[in-house]
Amino acid sequence: MLSVDEKLQPILSEVIRRNAGEQEFHQAVREVLESLGRVIGKRPAYADNALIERICEPERQIIFRVPWTDDQGNVQINRGFRVQFNSALGPYKGGIRFHPSVNVGIIKFLGFEQTFKNALTGMPLGGGKGGSDFNPRGRSDGEIMRFCQSFMSELYRHIGEYTDVPAGDIGVGSREIGYLFGQYKRLTNRYEAGVLTGKALFYGGSRARREATGYGSTYFVQRMLETRGRSFDGSRVVVSGSGNVAIYTMEKVAQFGGKIMACSDSNGYVIDENGIDLDLVKEIKEAQRERISEYARRKGTGSHYIDGGCIWDVPCDIAMPSATQNELTGRDAKKLIENGVIAVGEGANMPSTPDAVRLFQEAGVLFAPGKAANAGGVATSALEMQQNASRDSWTFDQTEKRLAQIMENIHDTCAATADEYGAPGDYVLGANIAGFVRVAEAMDALGVI
Repeated sequence: MLSVDEKLQPILSEVIRRNAGEQEFHQAVREVLESLGRVIGKRPAYADNALIERICEPERQIIFRVPWTDDQGNVQINRGFRVQFNSALGPYKGGIRFHPSVNVGIIKFLGFEQTFKNALTGMPLGGGKGGSDFNPRGRSDGEIMRFCQSFMSELYRHIGEYTDVPAGDIGVGSREIGYLFGQYKRLTNRYEAGVLTGKALFYGGSRARREATGYGSTYFVQRMLETRGRSFDGSRVVVSGSGNVAIYTMEKVAQFGGKIMACSDSNGYVIDENGIDLDLVKEIKEAQRERISEYARRKGTGSHYIDGGCIWDVPCDIAMPSATQNELTGRDAKKLIENGVIAVGEGANMPSTPDAVRLFQEAGVLFAPGKAANAGGVATSALEMQQNASRDSWTFDQTEKRLAQIMENIHDTCAATADEYGAPGDYVLGANIAGFVRVAEAMDALGVI
């Protein structure tokens, strides 16, 4: 595991000082800086003009009040965020997250990661992220609509197809995107379809957008497995989560011949010895918005639900953490390694703690970091923007084929960069350096701004 080069340590110390208490942001910055010592040694000019310091500082941070009225007529107050992190490569691009855990530190970590993730796609996209501490769970459609309208009543001032293009994230699906877009259209009197991605198909959405993040991470891991003569075919796979990313990770894994042993939600996890029935998961989570415990009750024989506990105790060949940040700890990594895991693919944003990443790498486990493996969602969002700009609509097969190419290119770029910098097979280092170089070159070309 790398440490931060002494030339870069003062930058990290200053980031920690200026962003006190923002642990996830500190973690994300540290991980990138740990990879950059080799770059600075090879290309010292990247240390000039405070370029790295500028990359670690968001261009703009917006925090605002979101008042809304619940179904009982009570006024509720939440806090909204949009962190526009870096626009050197293009307009800010990144999701909106509605979850009680959201705070400015989490949004900054996500925006920082998004900057490099978007750079890895090779598309003209900057990095940003937004959200609110609003909890949509248990709220009616009317309450969610009123919240989204209030949220957009402030956010609309700061976004646009050439400025900042939000998308969905945890707690924000096509329903929420619809309410947000409707309010944006109402306030601006413009049908600017390219201002939001993740829209429904009938008003400018892209086929395969819903599937893209899960499919993309699976394509990346499949390519990674091929470097060792392996594949998903016949492998036992555990996928954390049961939301959008997890569901479509499971779908693509099954298409590649893998057997899904378990999936989870925030309350616990289900194991099915016969392989998870994806149709039943979709019915429970997408159609009925129920807890994953319903799966075992309905499926019966061969499946059971574990309340609480840890899904990473389930033996598997391939682990796909696809829920949230820091969900897979050092303790979990040890258990997975003991049980013979050969590959880990991060479908979520930074779901593995630094201790877990270190243990996987020391054990020779193939490890696909989120900023590379998780890029399928934003890549397909860029394809949606492309279709909106040309007033076009592609077939599912066209879009998925393009997605597969992008993810394979990201894999190959990370692998080649790791080789170039003397760390073959280190996808963390490869992703960090490749993303950084693309952003740094653009920033250098644009001058000190």
